[in-house]
Amino acid sequence: MTLEKPGFIDPVAEAQACFRLVLRTMSSPGQIVTLATDVATPPLAPATAAVLLTLVDAEVSLWLDEPLADSWDWLAFHAGVVRAADIGTAAFLCTTALPPLADVFAGTDDAPETGATIILQVPALDGGPKLTLYGPGLETPIVIAPQGLPADFIAQWEQNHRLFPRGVDLLLCAGSSFCALPRSVRIGEG
Repeated sequence: MTLEKPGFIDPVAEAQACFRLVLRTMSSPGQIVTLATDVATPPLAPATAAVLLTLVDAEVSLWLDEPLADSWDWLAFHAGVVRAADIGTAAFLCTTALPPLADVFAGTDDAPETGATIILQVPALDGGPKLTLYGPGLETPIVIAPQGLPADFIAQWEQNHRLFPRGVDLLLCAGSSFCALPRSVRIGEG
């Protein structure tokens, strides 16, 4: 990826707007939001790029999977990102395929908030197997149907949820939209 591809046009305002959307989705699991900005940075989808520019900097570590590896120079230039050695040490992971959640840093008993956040770039936020979300931030259960999750996702998520307050948070990005699955949410089939 070349550095000529711009980041945010107005970095402060756009990062603040994106951060507010991340907070909204983390407090309302499964709610899909669409960004008003379009950060054109293939192989990163616009939502993936915007979330990364908002959440990562020189003080946190990031791990990218191979399909997104061409983004390192761009992220280093625009965000000063620090490269994590592996998925077990990364504060943030950005992937096109969900790694085993048990291999991702889930925080510690003394500092559960240090659990990693996975930014998963998926083909679409609808049209996949139906998942029912329950728990904090949801007055009633809601159904989402993202594409690109592994067949054993619900089982992995149950293990992740059992670690609460430790655990991993997940942001699902597709195109210019994203939604969140915080570690506190429970997930069932359909």
